[in-house]
Amino acid sequence: MSLETLEFETAPNPTASVIVLHGLGADGNDFVPIAEALELDAVGPVRFVFPHAPVRPVTINGGMSMRAWYDIRQVDLVRQEDEVGLRESRLQIEALIAREKSRGVAAARIVLMGFSQGCAMTLLTGLRHAERLAGLVGLSGYLPLAETTAAERSDTSTGLPIFLVHGRADPIIPLSRASASRDALQALGCDVEWHEYAMPHSVCPQEVADLNRWMLRILG
Repeated sequence: MSLETLEFETAPNPTASVIVLHGLGADGNDFVPIAEALELDAVGPVRFVFPHAPVRPVTINGGMSMRAWYDIRQVDLVRQEDEVGLRESRLQIEALIAREKSRGVAAARIVLMGFSQGCAMTLLTGLRHAERLAGLVGLSGYLPLAETTAAERSDTSTGLPIFLVHGRADPIIPLSRASASRDALQALGCDVEWHEYAMPHSVCPQEVADLNRWMLRILG
């Protein structure tokens, strides 16, 4: 089943695409204001794609159905990962990447970006994608299926630029979990730019400014 999406273009005939994956319980509208705040005119026309995750029951929230890329079964994110859900969503995100390529945007001009659960899906998908993407943006999230990543990652992920950030006061995903993900990505040979901010599970203005600078560099 294909994902529903929102889109906007900074100018006609985009030469780069940014696919933005929202967090648990949100939808594609969540990060539209952040994308609109970016100033990327220097890299040419950009298409932003905001998919809506499927609606599914989420165990940690009492089985309530909501938009989620995968189920979360307990507070400890490492144990009992929803591998089936993770891998199903990865295929749906791969289809979005393929669609951007079919519309004339090369893989090397596609950025995959996500917040929280969306960060997990960004790292899961981007490291395994057969072609080298422009880069990955992981906001307030972590690396899922970490034990299988080294065996499953694409050879093209060596040196892959990754912008990884986290809040020091994040009560949802501990900073230690995010820093462990950073270390694992660096051990795989990825080019990780790491930032910590004095914030909870959210986005701050300095983060947006740092992201803007990074995206100008990798898409320039």
